[in-house]
This record gives sequence, C-alpha cells and structure tokens, in this order.
Amino acid sequence: MLPSDRGILYLVATPIGNLEDITYRAVRVLKEADLIACEDTRQTRRLLDHYGIHKPTVSYHEHNESERAPELAARLRAGAVIALVSDAGMPLVSDPGYRLVRAAIESGIPVQPVPGPSAALAALAASGLGTDAFHFGGFLPAKSGQRAKALEALAAEHATLIFYEAPHRVLEALDTIDATLGPRPVVVARELTKIHEEFLRGTAAEVRAQLAARDAIKGEFTILIGKAIAAPHDDTPLEEAVAALIRAGTPRMDAIKQVARTRGLSKHEVYDKLLHRP
Repeated sequence: MLPSDRGILYLVATPIGNLEDITYRAVRVLKEADLIACEDTRQTRRLLDHYGIHKPTVSYHEHNESERAPELAARLRAGAVIALVSDAGMPLVSDPGYRLVRAAIESGIPVQPVPGPSAALAALAASGLGTDAFHFGGFLPAKSGQRAKALEALAAEHATLIFYEAPHRVLEALDTIDATLGPRPVVVARELTKIHEEFLRGTAAEVRAQLAARDAIKGEFTILIGKAIAAPHDDTPLEEAVAALIRAGTPRMDAIKQVARTRGLSKHEVYDKLLHRP
C-alpha cells in the first residue's frame, strides 16, 4: 500500500504509444493515488480506462503550471498522494513538472520516480548510433537562426545528439543539421511503439529527401545525430586554411564553416579566432 500518513509525489512514466508499455508498479501507483495530475486529462483518461483505473484527475500543463503547482503542493503537505503523468513517457522530460517537483522538495515531501518508457532512449537503443555517450537537447528552437546556433554549440560533442521535433518543422531541422554539422550519420525515428513505427537512416540530406518525397509528414519525431568525428590533426593556421578555401572559390562564410567542421570547432569559434588574431 502507498503511505497514508504523509504526502508523496510520484512521477509516473506512461506509454509513448503502445498502451502495453507500462509497468505493474505504475498501474498500482495510479490505482492507489489520491489524485492524478495530467498534462491532458483526455489523453490520460484513455490509459486509465484501459486499465480500469477510476481516480480523480486534474490538468497540469505548461499554461497553468505556475498556478497549479502551489495548489498541488498544498495538497501534498496536507497528506495527499499525487501521481504526476505527462501525455507520454517520463514526466519532466521536455514536459512540465519542474515547479511541482521543486515545491515538493522544498516542503520536505518525498518525490519518487516510477520509471518507464522514454522516446529518446528507445530511439537511441534502436538507432545503431553510439550509445556510450549521448546529449539530449529536447526540442530544437523553432527559429532557423537559433536552431543553427544551438547545433553549432554542440558541433564538437563526442556524443550522439538527440532531439524531438514537430512534423511541420522536421524538414527545416534536417536542412539546418546538414548545413551546420555536415554529412554525419542521422537517424529519424517516427511514431515509436505505434503501428506505423519506422526508422529512417542516412545523412541529414538523405533522410530529408525521403521525407520530402511523401504526400504528407505526420507523427512524432525523434532525431538522432552521430558523434563528431575527430579529424586528423592539422597544424595549418586557421587564417591560412580559410584563405586556401576562399582562393579555391569557396565563399568566406562557407569556408569558415568547413574549417570549423574539420577542426571540431563551432563556426563562431573560428570567426572569433580570425577576428582577434594577432
């Protein structure tokens, strides 16, 4: 049984698609909780009905989190057992919940994770890319300039990069990945654990071409980018390397990007070094 003498906050992972992907413990906790806080009560109700769980629910999402967190924290302090769930996967992973967790901790309320499905980890495991080190970046920025800067900052990371992306922006994201990081191996996982689950593999440009050829782009996407490849050591000064490319007909900014990629640097690092050279 769950403790009844004090409040407790459970962070319960829920299926990312297939409703069978839930642990026995998660079902038990949801059945025994006093209240279930949901990102979308209608979405969670499908899961609860599937498992015959009849518990009160309350909405807890990015638009009401600042008001709802203090309310739920007060109920926790009064002894309530609350289960927090997101629409899919582990709560707080690119989903709301941080304010409530902080409020519970500050009030001395136990916070217990009930682990389970994660789109990022499921995609990584099946990607065929390196799994010994990875960087999860949530959703890429919607604006192209900010997206490029975010990727440039990670250009030298010797880890698989993982991002979530919306279907209406996935082509733009792949364009930016190609322009910023070059021909690294890329895997796009779509509709994980669902009927139309698929993995697209190739360079960013190749995967983009596969998606662009479709009549419509639908589903939930996880983008994985292979590790930065250490280039052979090159003692040529940056200024000379850039100048050589320019003499060969490469535009200046493209030359800077190319040298940055081969040296494992960001475009801004190379630009700054050229700007502040002695």
